[in-house]
Amino acid sequence: MGGHLLLPGLLLFLPLTTGWTAPNCLVTEGSRLHLVSRFLLCRLDSSLPLLALCSGVSNLTQALEAVPQGVEGLCLSGSVSVLPPDAFSLFPGLKILRLSLCLTKVLPGALRGLGQLQRLSFTCHHLEDFFLPPDAFGNLSSLQHLHFWCPSLDRNSGVRLPPTLRRLGISGSRLQDVGKLADIFPDLVLGSSSGDSWTLDVLNLSLNRKLMMASPGALQGLQVGTLYLDHTMMKAAAVKGLGLQRLDALSVMHTDVTELPAESVAHFELQELNVGFTRIGRITPEALASCRSLKSLSLENSRLTDLPPGFLAALPRLQRLNLRGNKLRSAMLCTNETGAVSGLGVLDLANNGLQSLPPGAFSCLPHLQELQLQGNQLDWLDGQVFQGLRRLEKLNLSNNPVVTLGENWLAHLPELTSLNLLSTSIMLSPTWDFWGPENLHDLRLQFPSGPSGVMLSVPTRLTSLELHAAPGRKLWKLASPIFPVLQTLTLNGWGLQLKTQNITKIFPALRQLFLLGNSLEALCSQDASSFFLWQLPRLQYLNVQGNGHSLRPCCITGLPNLQELELQRLQSRARPHSVRLEELVGELPRLQVLYLAQTGLETLSAAAFQGLGSLQVLVLDRETGIVLDGSLQEHSPQMPQYMYVLSSSLACQCANAWLGPWLKRSPRTYVHIESRQLCQPEAGGHPKNPLFPFLWSHCPNTLGLELFLGSSALLFLLISLPFLQEARNYWILYLQALFRAWLQDLRGQKGEGKRFLYDVFVSHCRQDQAWVVQELLPTLEGSLGLRLCLPERDFEPGNDVADNVAESMASSRVTLCVLSCRALGTPRCCLELYLATSLLLAAPRPPVLLVVFLEPVSRHQLPRYHRLACLLRRGDYYVWPKEDERKDDFWAWLESRLGQAGLG
Repeated sequence: MGGHLLLPGLLLFLPLTTGWTAPNCLVTEGSRLHLVSRFLLCRLDSSLPLLALCSGVSNLTQALEAVPQGVEGLCLSGSVSVLPPDAFSLFPGLKILRLSLCLTKVLPGALRGLGQLQRLSFTCHHLEDFFLPPDAFGNLSSLQHLHFWCPSLDRNSGVRLPPTLRRLGISGSRLQDVGKLADIFPDLVLGSSSGDSWTLDVLNLSLNRKLMMASPGALQGLQVGTLYLDHTMMKAAAVKGLGLQRLDALSVMHTDVTELPAESVAHFELQELNVGFTRIGRITPEALASCRSLKSLSLENSRLTDLPPGFLAALPRLQRLNLRGNKLRSAMLCTNETGAVSGLGVLDLANNGLQSLPPGAFSCLPHLQELQLQGNQLDWLDGQVFQGLRRLEKLNLSNNPVVTLGENWLAHLPELTSLNLLSTSIMLSPTWDFWGPENLHDLRLQFPSGPSGVMLSVPTRLTSLELHAAPGRKLWKLASPIFPVLQTLTLNGWGLQLKTQNITKIFPALRQLFLLGNSLEALCSQDASSFFLWQLPRLQYLNVQGNGHSLRPCCITGLPNLQELELQRLQSRARPHSVRLEELVGELPRLQVLYLAQTGLETLSAAAFQGLGSLQVLVLDRETGIVLDGSLQEHSPQMPQYMYVLSSSLACQCANAWLGPWLKRSPRTYVHIESRQLCQPEAGGHPKNPLFPFLWSHCPNTLGLELFLGSSALLFLLISLPFLQEARNYWILYLQALFRAWLQDLRGQKGEGKRFLYDVFVSHCRQDQAWVVQELLPTLEGSLGLRLCLPERDFEPGNDVADNVAESMASSRVTLCVLSCRALGTPRCCLELYLATSLLLAAPRPPVLLVVFLEPVSRHQLPRYHRLACLLRRGDYYVWPKEDERKDDFWAWLESRLGQAGLG
């Protein structure tokens, strides 16, 4: 799994002092987003590897310091009013950024460095001001989606858009005229100096409730794929005059539309039209005649009672039709008058109150693949009702009072793959079966009523089966002894009579199991241990949702390949009781995700994780009074990588006192605990004290924790002594050298000649000593008469080498470093070079430092000597030439530089 490798890499981005905890921020891997999405007010992409959502942000810099730099999706909400330059420079890999702040101003360069950003949205809580600089998005070379929910956006002008932009959204603004968009974003309209028109896949102007006007030619030349005008006061007919060069789809949901916008459809030859939740009521044949280009039409909740004759014939290109939520008196879309067929592929007739379907109602739809009929009043289906639907793949008949099904009612659906019969009242008969569709893989079925002794016969080649049982009904036996390819099984209520020892043979390929209602109790042993009975060696996902009546926990164990487990509503509402995690979960060696909600969990200790060696994510949701036992401190290396305490409360007990400090230094586990953790005062009343500070100050056991922290610090110090001894040669001597230089400067310039015992201190390694003795020494001491300090000759015997280096260097007017690749590998030369360059820059009156390279050395070979890099740019160095004719130039340079230092 990717999670095993992701966290160690992320730790590289985190401060070592704070561990893996982000205050007021929720961090999650994208693959785990579904576990915490219920608590998020911000939508992010689950395909991204790492996401962060921070709330209550008042200091942007401080908030971002706690966010891992590897995040690719970031959502911020809070009271920040100004977005400063380089605000997100630490996150160059961001793909999605959503800001829900009180922004009044975005400063130039605020989004600099976000070259990989693809989606950006602003939600502004300040009602009066929101300023964007013209080049606000100039650096966003990958931006594709941009959305604003800002009331004062219309006060901006001249904002340039990145050429990669494909989706632009403006909502919740005071925008009244679409023409204002051209002022805000002049790139949208065809400019006089440009021959190319701007193209947007989506222009979303929904929820601008004051938007009502469209100046003629307001968006002249703009090409748009889909235009959303939902929840506005715009007239659909006004779209025609916007000057758009192209428009493919139009949505005007929740508007005052009373008729099909036929002129706009015809003008642009629209392919998709959505007029749902409007007051159309009736469609005229004349309007329908102008809509021949439509491929998709949504008339959901548009108050229709009937359709005009020849409805489908008038829309020859129609592929998707949504008639959900109307009051159609008849579903008769096909007539035998012309015998014409339609290319319709998806038809939604849900929630229309239909009471019957005549035979052949869909006979003119041979290409139909999906039919939604749920939520009607159908109580009987004729055997010929689906005649002609030989390509139908999905059929939904749920939430209908269906009692009787005609003989061979599925015979006309040979390609059916998914069938939903939930919330029906089907009567089972001995001849009732699913004969007909050989490719049926997904079946959702309400346990039927019927005579005793009748077995439930369902197709054996199903890959997904969902069964709902009504309370008090008898248990059914499955007619088939084996379902060889069934991978997903959902049981809502217990309606099956199965022998536990045969479960593996009945469902050999089962991967996902959902147990809803009281199903779990039927699968638990009735002895004192109460453990899960079904042994499913291939099961990877188990979801258990109780009905609030369970009297005792059932331990889930014995599932060797289970990877994700969700346990919800296992607490009895009438007789609540507390449980420990080890009572709910046993030996599950490959479990990666554990989600617990309303289970009555009270105590979480290290013992609970003994059988969960692969656990990566633990989510505690809607649990109250949780105690995290102190044994978890010792178990830290084996704790899950992510732990979320959401909508849950920790017990105000001293047993939780250790948790506050531990959160700041947890080495491996990212822990998110909602900040609203409060303690109830002893005298009663409303809880007002923050949990962790209250426990730290009131619990005597924290003294033990303090001693533990103190002893840990002492142990760390003892372990570090060898390193401190090594550091002495660098940091202490470095400080000594700086102090000596400062003290000499206080003494003034009197007796300066006596202050320097040597003219030149020569730093070199033993391997380069031959060059110093044969070349350098004769010239400087012989020809120029200078006094050199050579370590092998002039260091005081018995003194520490490091002390000799520091003393001799401070006593010399010039320091000459002889460098080669071999010298850079010598510890003493490294020390001498470090002291010399540090003293040169830090001393009040620094000595002269000269560098001689005996061979070419790359600047990149000196990463630790950043001070030396400054010298190399000033020219205080020379490379010893190999050619004899160039050596005179070297000696001339050296004599000149020594002369400038007052020597020679």
